[in-house]
Amino acid sequence: MTSPYLPILFFFTFGVGFAALSVLLLGIIGPRKYNAVKFQAYECGIQPSPRAEAGGRFPVKYTTVAMLFIIFDIEAVFLLPFAVAFDQLGLAVLLGVTLFLVNAFFIADAYVWRRGGLEWD
Repeated sequence: MTSPYLPILFFFTFGVGFAALSVLLLGIIGPRKYNAVKFQAYECGIQPSPRAEAGGRFPVKYTTVAMLFIIFDIEAVFLLPFAVAFDQLGLAVLLGVTLFLVNAFFIADAYVWRRGGLEWD
């Protein structure tokens, strides 16, 4: 009789082996020529800002746009199952979802708005 953890061990071993093999093959068959363009910072297709090239801070827009994407993505992932099973759930779940929305949507969006993430040039 096999252990119920055997498939988990198999996939873990397969994942670690695949990662190690990928890193090893990259060192063997990967490109070896590097140029100045490869070492420049890439900022969404625009010229890098002077502060970022000098080792300074990146503008806060990049971080806040990423935060907005994550916030809306998480909201969609958690609200879809709630919307599908809304009639079968009780008042406690409704209060929990309301608390989640207040926390994730209003507080996080207020933070992003205060940091200037919704202002586009």
